[in-house]
Amino acid sequence: MHPGRTTGKGPSTHTQIDQQPPRLLIVHIALPSWADICTNLCEALQNFFSLACSLMGPSRMSLFSLYMVQDQHECILPFVQVKGNFARLQTCISELRMLQREGCFRSQGASLRLAVEDGLQQFKQYSRHVTTRAALTYTSLEITILTSQPGKEVVKQLEEGLKDTDLARVRRFQVVEVTKGILEHVDSASPVEDTSNDESSILGTDIDLQTIDNDIVSMEIFFKAWLHNSGTDQEQIHLLLSSQCFSNISRPRDNPMCLKCDLQERLLCPSLLAGTADGSLRMDDPKGDFITLYQMASQSSASHYKLQVIKALKSSGLCESLTYGLPFILRPTSCWQLDWDELETNQQHFHALCHSLLKREWLLLAKGEPPGPGHSQRIPASTFYVIMPSHSLTLLVKAVATRELMLPSTFPLLPEDPHDDSLKNVESMLDSLELEPTYNPLHVQSHLYSHLSSIYAKPQGRLHPHWESRAPRKHPCKTGQLQTNRARATVAPLPMTPVPGRASKMPAASKSSSDAFFLPSEWEKDPSRP
Repeated sequence: MHPGRTTGKGPSTHTQIDQQPPRLLIVHIALPSWADICTNLCEALQNFFSLACSLMGPSRMSLFSLYMVQDQHECILPFVQVKGNFARLQTCISELRMLQREGCFRSQGASLRLAVEDGLQQFKQYSRHVTTRAALTYTSLEITILTSQPGKEVVKQLEEGLKDTDLARVRRFQVVEVTKGILEHVDSASPVEDTSNDESSILGTDIDLQTIDNDIVSMEIFFKAWLHNSGTDQEQIHLLLSSQCFSNISRPRDNPMCLKCDLQERLLCPSLLAGTADGSLRMDDPKGDFITLYQMASQSSASHYKLQVIKALKSSGLCESLTYGLPFILRPTSCWQLDWDELETNQQHFHALCHSLLKREWLLLAKGEPPGPGHSQRIPASTFYVIMPSHSLTLLVKAVATRELMLPSTFPLLPEDPHDDSLKNVESMLDSLELEPTYNPLHVQSHLYSHLSSIYAKPQGRLHPHWESRAPRKHPCKTGQLQTNRARATVAPLPMTPVPGRASKMPAASKSSSDAFFLPSEWEKDPSRP
């Protein structure tokens, strides 16, 4: 059974999300670039974790760890649970803000490799102590290296330095180069993947190379991608339509075409965030938008939620007042269990559908079909959806009202000629408004980040069981410069990744003390353990 999926024959009453794998973020930004990137990165991390830690419902992120690599590698935060842990994460972001921004030092070429090896070792230590149920989630790790160095050079450095390292538990290895560009007039700031980068054959795993701009919004959007349900173990939606929808394909009507699709959110559901206008709703409340969305994607692997197309509609024939709930996006599936020919054919048919709907200016009306009635003898109520094309390889899906939901309303026709004085006054007021050609949500802020931060922030206490007070680093180019001593967390040293020049300063740690340091909350709460 796939972890994070629901079981049973009928629709799940308690929806779940495929939990994302543990993530290791290594910030590899040397001086003087750190001075330009620090503020944007810390602000983006704080904004992101204010959302990730406060989202109600199933946890979208499991574990997170943070390393910093400058003249040497340093563990800012060992692996911790993300949900409900905002105060601790905020403290670590404050640690990043306090790192030195000026001066120079001699770069240690092995520091990045040591950070990767150290993070892998800590992940293995953590995984040994979780319960059997939780261990299913912690089988693989995603590593992201955020660097100011040329990305291709960093990839080559990693290939050479890690060729003898066991990366079997690394699900994805990603290098993200921070560039000096600034985001302007776009409605989304997705990272750009470097398709010219040769895949790594030395490590036995691919290293993805991407670039993002050095601004808060671009970094924020990059981190928000971690909240997506990006599992590829199975397709999530089957879109069924008869062959008559394709004029150039002849097929019997009783054998509908099945397009296999993945489901993606367009927005975070406001009802899952405390303090929003819909904050009184919960995901188990049938009035909430969230449950309808993930009932379709969270079925067992033996069945799929189906959308049966029943008729076409003119694009101009749908009143917006009849749609409700959050929109979501369908795209051709990237399920790895399908063979390449089936994936290619499925994508071609999906492309043809998008093209034909745009050309005809049509929408599709579809009926949701759950996998089965389960043990209940009652006939479940159906949900209907409108499927809208776009100029990208995606379809927008929104729930649409049915007869049972409609309330009586009267809409008197608009008189052709309004009163002259009223028309002049209104026209004058409208002329004074600033006119934008499109709505860009990235230019509109609701102060939600600061609101969530104020709710979940707590007085910054101790990060770890042990502390050590370290003397400030000495940098040859800034002799005589004074720094404030800071209390920092002691991370138990790992035999395979000794820190150059610091081994004598670190307290010796036995295996038992090291194990105790990485005990997760599940271990502490289980009274049956010795």
